[in-house]
Amino acid sequence: MEKHLQTKNVKLIPIGDSKGIRLPKSILRKYGFSNSLLLEETEQGVLLRKKHEDKLSWTRTYQEMARERENWDDFDVTLLDGLAGEELGPEKV
Repeated sequence: MEKHLQTKNVKLIPIGDSKGIRLPKSILRKYGFSNSLLLEETEQGVLLRKKHEDKLSWTRTYQEMARERENWDDFDVTLLDGLAGEELGPEKV
């Protein structure tokens, strides 16, 4: 069964030298839109997406990984796999 999406007619409104649209409050709530959106141009038209601001910084990523206390000993075995006998100097890196 195909999901039916609603189509809404919106007007372009002047904003300085540009134009914009007003999004209904119900749409803002439904999709979690707040201060900014991502606008993607596609072959079918323009797509508005929620901006995912929940990405971890490198510091927070490291902290989250450290909190997991994973065992990385298996990685040490494969780190130099296939490089036995190779001299690794600055020119090889």
